[in-house]
Amino acid sequence: MAEGAAEVPAESGADGDSGVSASERGVAPIKAQYRTTKEHFHEYLDANRQDKAHGETEPEAKRIRLEDGQTETGQIEEAATPSEKPQRRARGQNKGRPHVKPTHYEQNRLCPSLIQELAATCAFGDRCRFLHDVGRYLEMKPADLGPHCVLFDTFGRCPYGVTCRFAGAHLGPEGQNLVQEEVVARSANLPAVRNSLDRVLQQQLRKRQVHFERTEKALRQLSQGHASAATTPKATAAPGQNSHNAQRDLAGLGTDTPPRSPVQTCGPLTDEDVVRLRPCEKKRVCISSSLLACGNLPFRRICKRFGADVTCGEMAVCTNLLQGQMSEWALLKRHPCEDIFGVQLEGAFPDTMTKCAELLNRTIDVDFVDINVGCPIDLVYKKGGGCALMNRSAKFQQIVRGMNEVLDVPLTVKMRTGVQERVSLAHRLLPELRDWGAALVTLHGRSREQRYTRLADWCYIEECAKVADPMPLFGNGDILSYEDANRAMQTGVAGIMIARGALLKPWLFTEIKEQRHWDISSSERLEVLRDFTHFGLEHWGSDTQGVERTRRFLLEWLSFLCRYVPVGLLERLPQRINERPPYYVGRDYLETLMASQQAADWIRISEMLLGPVPAGFAFLPKHKANAYK
Repeated sequence: MAEGAAEVPAESGADGDSGVSASERGVAPIKAQYRTTKEHFHEYLDANRQDKAHGETEPEAKRIRLEDGQTETGQIEEAATPSEKPQRRARGQNKGRPHVKPTHYEQNRLCPSLIQELAATCAFGDRCRFLHDVGRYLEMKPADLGPHCVLFDTFGRCPYGVTCRFAGAHLGPEGQNLVQEEVVARSANLPAVRNSLDRVLQQQLRKRQVHFERTEKALRQLSQGHASAATTPKATAAPGQNSHNAQRDLAGLGTDTPPRSPVQTCGPLTDEDVVRLRPCEKKRVCISSSLLACGNLPFRRICKRFGADVTCGEMAVCTNLLQGQMSEWALLKRHPCEDIFGVQLEGAFPDTMTKCAELLNRTIDVDFVDINVGCPIDLVYKKGGGCALMNRSAKFQQIVRGMNEVLDVPLTVKMRTGVQERVSLAHRLLPELRDWGAALVTLHGRSREQRYTRLADWCYIEECAKVADPMPLFGNGDILSYEDANRAMQTGVAGIMIARGALLKPWLFTEIKEQRHWDISSSERLEVLRDFTHFGLEHWGSDTQGVERTRRFLLEWLSFLCRYVPVGLLERLPQRINERPPYYVGRDYLETLMASQQAADWIRISEMLLGPVPAGFAFLPKHKANAYK
């Protein structure tokens, strides 16, 4: 029985917040000794809160209560009376959430010329809007957040110098930035993060000085109707050979081979080209899906550590890439641990998508390029991108053929079953995609209208896998355990893509590889979060901006992690992704705190790892949608 559970007895009263029966539909079946009520759940957390013992209170911004119906103006709505009709649960995005940039928390910033210790003076002189007095900056700088700097310990030198929020670890007695020569020499041999945007290329993109000869040729051929006669060897190879080669590349069977040259060859004929593998001989492939707001590079490093075979960057808008936006190009960065990595592009028109494909083909290092035909949000759909491409077959064809013409790596497509709930389109598009040159398609078993309110239709995915053959089809939807993955592989798909399941439990990849349920402890889960913060500080920086950006992405992730129910607390295994966890008290205080669905408690977890939040800090998650119907 959990520590402290005796203090919070489970009640089975008639009120709506009481413990629920394990057989109740849509509710995770938690053992009776752990279930409790909403009131007792928060009383337990408040009673064990350390800051209460010192008579301190939380800042007002940390009192955000998602479950109590906060409005966009910050006012808390009054509880509904029993006579009132229950309000529909919130769906979609929190569009009224506070958008506070990390720079807001540091009004007086030090000039970059002083941070980087450049010999030359500031180029802006008296017009510079940053501080040039290091002593004054140190007087106003907040206290350090910890005694150890991740960048200093990992690379031997912290490039943020005095602005680092852990500067005490690497500042000398006179304020100089210390360097560990041995660590610097050792880290110099480590591979660096790839796919950064070059400043010269950024200027050329902004001035529209980049030429796209291959794109112009491909679009001219498409407009003249000669695309079928001008396809690349990759698209004109024998169907069986093309599909097997693409599947082998994405499954990691050829990861030790050098990158392919621009001139592709088919190679000698082997048994693999003409003999179909039996299902038991196929390698199970687990892909970490492209996830908006959460599928960042630090999170992908966590997924790789737990066994993901293939990772994909966050959805990047092609027009923003062509304009040289630094924030959009940051989505393309690739860590050395990502041995098989692809990027996902979103766009609505053949010219911009083909230009973007040609640009990425010659500037970054990726193993495949994916077209997003599954994004359901209105901002993308109403412009003709995402799911809307499924109803725009002419434009869709031109995009696939054009991108396939200018790429030297496989082109893949991520799509849904269709736009409307009762009108499926995927089974009709898959044969066409195979003919257009797509190397692989990933199918999410829901339509745009469904979003996440119903279970994924794996029966339809099974039908589509037969229709797509010999082109490999990956399945996606509702995978939260190795048993779910096994059932998915029995449908005949070539592999599985995991999205929300990885957000709820990133160790899912380990469970699938080892075929077991992992009853991970709260301390182990906290170490996973600690690794994420370390990776975040390496990626976004250890100054105030980097710390708060890491904290924001950590909080977004915690808004999903709180839905996970530990294995040892369940009456029935496994937990299903559409089952809402009721209120329960875990086996220790930290496990209970991690189960809270209130932003204030997520902020407390972030403070365990990144120190106290700045004054005036507020957080509301980007997504408020649920999948518990």
